[in-house]
Amino acid sequence: MSSPDPAPTDPDLAEQLVRLTRRMHRAQQRHMEDLDIALTPAQTRLLRIVDHYRDQAPRMADLAARLEVVPRAVTTLVDALEAKDAVRRVPDPANRRVVRIELTDTGRSTLRALRGARRAAARDILAPLTAEEREVLGGLLSTLVDGAATRC
Repeated sequence: MSSPDPAPTDPDLAEQLVRLTRRMHRAQQRHMEDLDIALTPAQTRLLRIVDHYRDQAPRMADLAARLEVVPRAVTTLVDALEAKDAVRRVPDPANRRVVRIELTDTGRSTLRALRGARRAAARDILAPLTAEEREVLGGLLSTLVDGAATRC
């Protein structure tokens, strides 16, 4: 006997998720403007990815794969972040043809500010919820994020 099909996604729920994501993005952008941080979402994501590589700075190809873009797009992002002194290109000690990307002190402080802006945006959005409701929402989001990781 086959298992029952899962319930279809409520179209209103899908729309609410999209609206909430957009609202979170706008709130974070407002906080970033208050901090005078002018980065595109792609630049912000690249900084977070570079920071993720703690043991060894990533290669441009690593970044392209993580961002799911062509290497030329990464070059453009790195050029812009390098102009802002947020990242720097460094030679690979094992292979001089390979260039790695690492955060600068400015890049690390920018990331700290970005994380603060994200937390402030979340506080703004979640303010109408009680502590118990925020805890329940956190559990539900963890279930969705962890469940998606096993399928992707």
